[in-house]
Amino acid sequence: MSLTDRRLRIIQKRLERGETMGEIVHTSRIRIVREKGPTRRAMIEGFDEPVYYGVHGGIKRFYKVEPEKEHAATLDHIVAATAG
Repeated sequence: MSLTDRRLRIIQKRLERGETMGEIVHTSRIRIVREKGPTRRAMIEGFDEPVYYGVHGGIKRFYKVEPEKEHAATLDHIVAATAG
């Protein structure tokens, strides 16, 4: 049985017993503003410095845009978070 199957069985058993989600330990509060072109600035509550998102490499070629400055794409952050 795969890890995913085991997790699904655990969730199913908890639902059958009427158990719900546990305590919420964190809520992300983020404000995202488009700067110029594909560049976006994210202000994350609790941090003084913004996080910038944009395009680079193959992504900018795919969308046929040339930003003033290259930034990591949101996809890069998702992959990094998953790997972390």
